[in-house]
Amino acid sequence: MAALATAVNLLGVLFLSHAIYSAYEHSLLPSSSYPAPPSALLPQSLDPKINLPIDITLETLFSVLVLCAGVVLSSAELKPIQWNVWAGRLERSAEAREITEVGVGGGNPYAGLDERAGFLDVRAARKGFREWSGEGGNGGKI
Repeated sequence: MAALATAVNLLGVLFLSHAIYSAYEHSLLPSSSYPAPPSALLPQSLDPKINLPIDITLETLFSVLVLCAGVVLSSAELKPIQWNVWAGRLERSAEAREITEVGVGGGNPYAGLDERAGFLDVRAARKGFREWSGEGGNGGKI
């Protein structure tokens, strides 16, 4: 499939480059026999009033469509966006469950929300205080 996608992309690039070259050459052709007024701000080659022939326009549109098809063919497989599909794949994969880093081929993408990094863990602080005060750290006196 990669060879087909590369061939389609190459074909689209060739058509697009030919359409661009044709549009450039057409813009250099004199469009009228009378000269432009001297007060014109744009040179005649950049005049937006010059219309492209229909074949150049169609070739440009065709090349863009071919390039879009080539990009779609060469793209990677889409990943599931539904939670139940992701969770099902995670449950079936033992090595993915062992990965704890987020975004490294597995793991829980919501682990950062569960950990609440940057917030004080009040329960752990209370437990540590109980252990400290129960072991006679200061004899229970403040």
